[in-house]
Formats: sequence, C-alpha cells, structure tokens
Amino acid sequence: MISAAEAMVRCLEAEGVTTAFGYPGAAICPFYDEIYKTGSIHHVLVRHEANAGHEASGYARITNRPAVCIATSGPGATNLLTAIATAYADSIPLICITGQVSTDQIGCDVFQEVDITGAAEPFVKYSYLVKDAAALPRIFKEAFYLAGTGRKGPVLIDVPLDVQRAMIDFEYPSEIKMRTYKPAFKGNPLQIQRIRDAVNSSKKPLLCVGGGIFLSGAEKEIKRFSEKAQIPAVSTMMGLSIFPTDHPMYLGMIGMHGLRSANTAMNNCDTIIMIGARVGDRAVRSPSFLATGKTVIHIDIDSAEIGKNINVDIPLVGDCREILTELCAAEYDNDHAAWLSEIREIKNDVDVNEETEGYINPKVFIRKLSDRCPADTVCVADVGQNQIWTCNNFGFREGGRFLTTGGMGTMGYSVPCAIGAKMAAPEREVVAICGDGAFQMQMMELATIIQEDLPVKIIVMKNKRLGMVRELQTNLYNDQLIATDIGNYPDFVALARAYGIEAERVSTMAEAEEKIEKLVSSKKAYLLECNVYKLESTL
Repeated sequence: MISAAEAMVRCLEAEGVTTAFGYPGAAICPFYDEIYKTGSIHHVLVRHEANAGHEASGYARITNRPAVCIATSGPGATNLLTAIATAYADSIPLICITGQVSTDQIGCDVFQEVDITGAAEPFVKYSYLVKDAAALPRIFKEAFYLAGTGRKGPVLIDVPLDVQRAMIDFEYPSEIKMRTYKPAFKGNPLQIQRIRDAVNSSKKPLLCVGGGIFLSGAEKEIKRFSEKAQIPAVSTMMGLSIFPTDHPMYLGMIGMHGLRSANTAMNNCDTIIMIGARVGDRAVRSPSFLATGKTVIHIDIDSAEIGKNINVDIPLVGDCREILTELCAAEYDNDHAAWLSEIREIKNDVDVNEETEGYINPKVFIRKLSDRCPADTVCVADVGQNQIWTCNNFGFREGGRFLTTGGMGTMGYSVPCAIGAKMAAPEREVVAICGDGAFQMQMMELATIIQEDLPVKIIVMKNKRLGMVRELQTNLYNDQLIATDIGNYPDFVALARAYGIEAERVSTMAEAEEKIEKLVSSKKAYLLECNVYKLESTL
C-alpha cells in the first residue's frame, strides 16, 4: 500500500508528466512531499497561483497535451480561478490540482476553506472533490482523458488533506470507462459530401480558421485543403500562425481589429467554411448580417458551438484533422482563379510613418522584430493595444507559433505563458510582447525566469497608459479620460536588472534594429522597454 499523495504522483508519471507549475501550502503539502521524494517531476515555483495556470497553458499549447498546475486551498485555489477561466475560454487542456481542508472540516468555514469546485463550475470541463482516496487513480485517468479529448479544457481535482494522507492499494487503470462522455471524432460522411459539393459549386469560397486547428493538430491538413481546392483563408485571432503570413492563400486576421483584406473577403465571399472557430463577437460583430446571401459551413468538435452565433447551412461535428483528411481526399474541379485575383487586389493599409519624435512606432518595430526572429519563434502577446499591434504586424513563417488569450482577454498572460512555452520547447526562441499595464500584473514572474534559467525575451510597450481603455474612452466617451494614466513608473530596465535580467530601453526607430539584435542574439533572458507615444492607436 502507498499513500494517496504518492499515488497522485504515480498517476502523473503514468500520464507522462515531467513538469508541473505551482505554489505550495499546508493543504497540499503531502502531495508536494511525494513530489520531493520521487524526484520524477520537475516543479516550477511560480510567484502567484494564477501564473501557475498561465504557465501550464503555455506548456500545453506547445506540447498539445494536458499540463499540470497546483495550488493549495482557500486563497491559493481562488487565485488559480482566473487562469482556469482563461484556459476554458480558449479550450486549453489543464489538470488543476488543489488542496482542500480535511473532509470532516468541509462546510465548517475553517481556515483557508473555500468551495473551489463550486466556484469553478462555470469554467471547468469537469471537476472532482475527492472523498474516497481509492478512487484517485480512476479520477486522474478520467481527468486527463476529459481534458485532452473532444473540446479540450481544464479539469479540476480538489483533494482534501486527510484524503492525501490515506493509504491505498495503487493500480493505474489501463482504459477509460465513461458511459456519459463520448466525443465525436469522425465526421458524418453525408455532411462531408455536402461540403465537397458546396465547394465545387461555389464561385467565391473562403476558409475561416480558428484555434481548433491547433488543438486538433491539423495545421498541415488545413493548408493542404486550401491549396488543393484553391480556397483562400482568413483566421480568427486564435488561428494566427496556422498559415504563414506570406502564404499565397492567406489574407490575415478578421474582426474588429483585423485586416481590410480579410474582412472584405468575409463580406464578399459566397461560401464560408468555418473550422475550429466559434464565431466570437470580436471576430464577427454581426453574424446575421455576415451570413446573408451566403452558404455557411461550420465544422467543430463541439456541437454546442455550431449554430450558436451564426445560422449554419451545413453543420458538421467532428475532429478537424479527421474531417480535413477526408476533404483532402476528394477532387475539386471548380476554378476559383477570378475570386483569387479579386481578393489579392485588396490592399491592407500600411502605416508608413516610421516615428513620432522621441518614440518608437510599435507597428514598424514589431515588423522589424519578426524579421530578425528565427522562423520557428513562439510569439506570445498580452492583452491591449500590444495584442493588436502584434496580431497585425508580426510576420509568422512556417513553423512559427502565436499564443495569446483570445476568449477571456486576461491581462498578465504573456510572460507566464512564455515561460511555459519555453519549458516545453527550450530550443525555440520565445518572445513575450506586453504593455506596461499588463506587465505590472505579471512582473513577479521575472523571479521564476531567473530561478529556472530561462532565456525568455520580453518586450514592454510603455506608453504610460492603459492604452486600449484610453483609446476606447477617446473614441466613445468624448475623450473623458479616467483611470487610464498609470504613470512613468516603475523603471522596467532597473527592475529587470534587479532580478538579474539583461535590459535596455529604446526610444527611437533609429536605434531599434541594434536593440532588437541584442535581444534576439542574447543567450539569456532579456527585457526591452519600448517608449511609445501616449496617443498611439491600434489603427
């Protein structure tokens, strides 16, 4: 017999987990003690529990497997909630392990007790409050299966202190037995044939790809389908980097902050094939208007998303990769040359103003940064103006990857996500781009970067404002600015150096390339503070 805490570690080992992100506390100490004893799992100590979830998110998105984050009971668990909600909104597979007070104390309002399974219910795929220690192996097996199949997402396992200390006979299940969970993988053959027919009869078809393509591992299949059927493609924010920016069939990001070429193509096409995208409001502001006069095809692993935000003519539930493999096997004889020629004539507006005196142009700066970064760079954007500048100006090449929080829009995501991504792929360049507002929600993770010796690169766009909110107040609230001036502090260069991280400041485009070169060529963590004009816009 072994302790349930040791069994928890063995469950993680059985699932191939070698890295976990967390912050210890009394209610989770038996589990941490077993992590120490076994030594098989590398534990990354974060400086705030939310960052444990964000780092696990970055790790999961690069490995495409469920990643593990850990917190103690009470405030430790509630601090993790924002990261759980962020992962849920973007369908990121996480296993979130929390400690809980002893079972005889649950409901007594004792020290550091909180109903975390109840609090997390709206934004977990499933949650467990473990009261029977013998059930832990089954629960862990189910949790990894639930998190990593179907529409992926976070699963919470809340384990009371006395349950962790209980002794059990350990045997990890070899198979899953869940009668009520049967995710669909294969698409309906008749619906697949209807899609083939619709493509062949269409004069102006368009692919709209979302983050589900990454979750399915269907990056190669979607490009092959686009090229074979000669269908141009646009992407949602979460679908950025599926197609290289300069791919001949790719038109850019759609939505309120998207490119003119992509939005015009969405308006002018006669057939839309949405795949792995949930038709969110930032991507499609008026779904009913968009669908007018068009054939709408929606392919998604989650049947609840199909028809939720837009009327659909041909719905198809299933795994994107499986369905795209079927679609690629067909022959397509319709000539879309005229349509391709029409949309390639659409030009995106390019900001040619290199510089406002004493400031950098963030759009041009990001283009120069992407030109210098290796092709397989992982670029992580935070939330705010920096996110839109990055989406529309970072040039992704084959093998590159874009990460951000698109569904929840959680400030303070970029640096911890970049840490997780770097741990998952230490051989790749990882760059986090954030604003000075967002950076102050995550700057404690500089300590994690140093402790783990991670050469993560950080760009802080400093305009001394909460830029996106300032822009909103200027445009929609008669320039009545309130609570957006965050001041000219701290000194981020001095702060980074205090942590032992190389750092510099750039204030003119004339020095941008030199500073970018130093950042990219450095073999250590590096922070670059970029001075941006306070009224710089996303346009």
